[in-house]
Amino acid sequence: MTQKYAMQLFEEQKVRIVWDTDLEKYFFSIIDVIRVLTDSDRPRKYWNDLKKKLLQEGSELSDKIGQLKMQAEDGKRRMTDVADTEQLFRLIQSVPSPKAEPFKQWMAQVAAQRIDQLQDPELSINQAIADYRRLGYSEAWINQRIKSIEVRKALTDEWHRAGVEEGQQYASLTDIIYQQWSGFTSKEYKQFKGLKKENLRDNMTNVEITLNMLAEASATELSQQENPQGFAESAGVALRGGKVAQTARQQLEKELGRSVVSSKNAKALAAKNKVIQLPPAEEK
Repeated sequence: MTQKYAMQLFEEQKVRIVWDTDLEKYFFSIIDVIRVLTDSDRPRKYWNDLKKKLLQEGSELSDKIGQLKMQAEDGKRRMTDVADTEQLFRLIQSVPSPKAEPFKQWMAQVAAQRIDQLQDPELSINQAIADYRRLGYSEAWINQRIKSIEVRKALTDEWHRAGVEEGQQYASLTDIIYQQWSGFTSKEYKQFKGLKKENLRDNMTNVEITLNMLAEASATELSQQENPQGFAESAGVALRGGKVAQTARQQLEKELGRSVVSSKNAKALAAKNKVIQLPPAEEK
């Protein structure tokens, strides 16, 4: 089974989804869907109660619900209940919500977009650009962010080739890179910026994104040249890639006379520059 993980926006709320390339099906995080439909601050409890209700009514739907690993709020991938499109349509009928019909239309649109994107991958990039524009990011920032996604993909492809396991090992290598050039692990970096559940890279300045791209691109080039095998060897390469960006950061800070690792997040930048306007933090 080959799975592609993604995040889609419905009315500025994120919904975690998985595209299974073998089954050619979307699987949606049920907790995320419940949160969108009910605006509940306890979507997990709502779903547990709904499952009991469906069972009492004799519905077999809850028995057919599967689980897949998806990224949790702490950045780790954890098992969560998921439903394919058909199951989700049936589930929505059991959730009284004025958002039910708009959400169904959104699901159909997501499915149609995926079919188009399979034929033309450039459409995926265009969709990401449109999402960032809708959130109010500047064109300069968007260009940097899209390029950073490409650089990140090249690095994770290289980790996959080296036999690094997705999930915790990917997160550990990412922390090595972050800590080497910025001085922070991912968790520490988010705390420094005052973030909780938001995406760290979506809250980086242009300079921070550029330095992180340099670190990841350097790690990718070194890995391709030296052909490391497994996590331990890849960790050494990640460390050296991070050092390249660390050197660049130190030189820039020497010229500027100040740190370029900023505590500002997207909301702070919006208040100052009137450029980025983000919705409240989501619970993902």
